Amino acid sequence: MNLPYEFAISFRYLRSKHRQRRVSFNTVISVVGVTLGVAALIATLGIMTGFKEDVQKRILGTKSHVVVVDRTGGNLSDYEHVVEQVSNIPHVLAASPFIYRQILLTSESGVQGVLLNGIDPNREGQVTDISENLVAGSLDDLKPPDVADDADPSEKILPGVIVGKELSRVLQVTIGDRLNVVSPVGSTRIIGATPKIRGFRLVGIFDSGMYEYDTSLAYISIEQAQEFFNVGDTVSGVAIKVDEIFLADQIAEEIDHTLGFPYWARGWMELNRNLFSALKMEKIMMFVILVLIILVASFNIVSTLMMIVVEKGREIAILKTMGMTSRSIMRIFMLDGLIIGVAGMACGIPLGYSICWAIQTFYTFPTDVYYISRIPVEIKTFDVLAVGMSAVVISLLATVYPSRQAARLDPAVALRYE
Repeated sequence: MNLPYEFAISFRYLRSKHRQRRVSFNTVISVVGVTLGVAALIATLGIMTGFKEDVQKRILGTKSHVVVVDRTGGNLSDYEHVVEQVSNIPHVLAASPFIYRQILLTSESGVQGVLLNGIDPNREGQVTDISENLVAGSLDDLKPPDVADDADPSEKILPGVIVGKELSRVLQVTIGDRLNVVSPVGSTRIIGATPKIRGFRLVGIFDSGMYEYDTSLAYISIEQAQEFFNVGDTVSGVAIKVDEIFLADQIAEEIDHTLGFPYWARGWMELNRNLFSALKMEKIMMFVILVLIILVASFNIVSTLMMIVVEKGREIAILKTMGMTSRSIMRIFMLDGLIIGVAGMACGIPLGYSICWAIQTFYTFPTDVYYISRIPVEIKTFDVLAVGMSAVVISLLATVYPSRQAARLDPAVALRYE
């Protein structure tokens, strides 16, 4: 295939001045600059996206996709009816009631304020991944033990409680140890209000990978929570799992429309809006900052093309005297910048992928210090396309000034002393 003559000339200008058919050193430096910029951008965005996806996975492993509560702040008494209505809404996979209260959890070795969750052991595993996060015990251990009514009270088994891995370290407890749940809202006597205390037996430990959750969450059965907090047959809300997590907010609006007042449904993205907004903003700012690497490389392109204009002034003048237009001269040098940008992109994308692979494969963390053993990396196709297009566009824009200077060259002046 015969290429236009501008392509042939532009390729010739990127080669060495000598007779050897090799690329000039200045061209190599320009291509390397764009390559490193593209690779750095892809690796950085891949790591940041990986961390975001990892945080999202860990949050959804412990929390439900949608939560339905009472707008007035009260408890839900007809929660089974809510579960039935919500289950018939499209995209809803499962629903389960829950109770949560702030309490103190004590052991012989420590005290910790936690959020106590009363859950239905039969349905909670369908809504969250808490059962998959368990490193010891199971949700079935939360069910009330079968004990005869005439059994000795001293022989009755304490109800079960599940705590996070870090919380078990803080309280220095293991499976089978006793924990005391202390509620600040207790009975009122003549001497004043006294806290309510009940003993539980540690039957499970979970590891969500989120330090905040592993130190501040505990689970008991919903029946034990209703009895302990004296709320009767009511719950704090209903947890819902959907089939498409990124439609959670839209599904929450549909649930609001279906249930009406006083119910209030909120999706996981709204509940964690501050965290994910910060991660998104950080990713955008890192993209903008690292684009400066490509901008620095574009200065190499400008200097390379300006040197070509100076060196090839006589040839440019001859081309113009032979009838080549200023537009064609500009096209030659803009093609040079485009070739450098495309070459840098073509080399930078595989290099970026290689860096991400090397980070995931060889760079590890000690698990006794960090929650993750490897840096999570997730490369999105859109990010790669955005980086590649940015490199090409910046490289093309860098050719505007040199190409205009070449097009303005006066043949008479260039050939006067030849």
